[in-house]
Amino acid sequence: MALEWLRRDNELKDHALLGEEHFGTTAPSVIYEKRPVIDPQGNAVSGLFAAWIILNNPSQYNSYTTEMVKAVIAGFQRASSDREVVTVVFTAVGDKAFCTGGNTAEYSAYYSKRPNEYGEYMDLFNAMVDGILNCKKPVICRVNGMRVAGGQEIGMATDLTISSDMAIYGQAGPKHGSAPDGGSTDFLPWFLNMEDAMYNCVSCETWSAYKMKAKNLLTKVVPVLKKDGQWVRNPLVRTDTYVDDGEIVYGEPVAADQIKAAKELMAQCTTDFTKLDAAVNELVWKFTNLFPGCLIKSIDGIRAKKKFFWDQAKLANRHWLAANMNHEAWLGFNAFDAKKSTGKDVIDFIKYRQLVAEGALFDEKFAEQVLAKPKT
Repeated sequence: MALEWLRRDNELKDHALLGEEHFGTTAPSVIYEKRPVIDPQGNAVSGLFAAWIILNNPSQYNSYTTEMVKAVIAGFQRASSDREVVTVVFTAVGDKAFCTGGNTAEYSAYYSKRPNEYGEYMDLFNAMVDGILNCKKPVICRVNGMRVAGGQEIGMATDLTISSDMAIYGQAGPKHGSAPDGGSTDFLPWFLNMEDAMYNCVSCETWSAYKMKAKNLLTKVVPVLKKDGQWVRNPLVRTDTYVDDGEIVYGEPVAADQIKAAKELMAQCTTDFTKLDAAVNELVWKFTNLFPGCLIKSIDGIRAKKKFFWDQAKLANRHWLAANMNHEAWLGFNAFDAKKSTGKDVIDFIKYRQLVAEGALFDEKFAEQVLAKPKT
């Protein structure tokens, strides 16, 4: 039966919500690139791409400013709606950091003591995490360096992680005036046993990429240091599995007396992301050779478990984090931002607790007693 009488509009529609104004090439910014899918022979596949969303603020360890958060939201929405995009690669410029979380200079200078403003900011942050979790393309986190604090949280919102073995991971909130409520308190109990999740959240310790892999928190870890053409495994991390206080551990730091030699070896090496990018391309190729509808349905089925607890808590967390900008966050972020002049990035916690025990009023005088003084 001929159906020529049915009207058909064949002009493809653009479903991108936000335009190019959010993307740039100078720091601080976010870069959005479409890179061709590469086959195992190294050839570019016509018409198919990976969308690379790249944090570009290396001078501040790729911490995200308000404008950068907007750009990440725009990037994930654009990639999600692009027919040519197979997958998203979320990464950053440089070899020191994927992301160290929110920009503490902006936090201390603008958001501290402005809880309503920070609440508005948290609406954007939540939308960034939602944008990752709702992206209709698989999301790979390509970790080129440290992934800590809010950087760890947005990284855990992605689907799979390929990491440099020089990267470190962890939380920082309770040490610097906040709580890891941008995803860690929601995601980690899914990823780890409850004891490990608790310790990881509150200890503010960093874990090596190898320890993260041993804890099943990463998909793959690859070396990125080279010396005389040979790959060098991260020399700051022990290579063996060993027993520590009755626990079998892996990926722990080398002994204190080995650190100097490790750093000397690192100074003789160059950083090469060839293996990291090859591992990312291999995963992109794997995704390319799957039914896209079946792939994203499978991914969303797993994401739903992460999203369940994230959605349960994100609004309450938003309100607490905003209110906390009048309290401990005000002290913590200002202490961290002043570390160049004071030599310390944290408050005097003993004095703080002593003042709390005395029932002291939380005011400017209180702050003066716990914040470090500038060096003379």
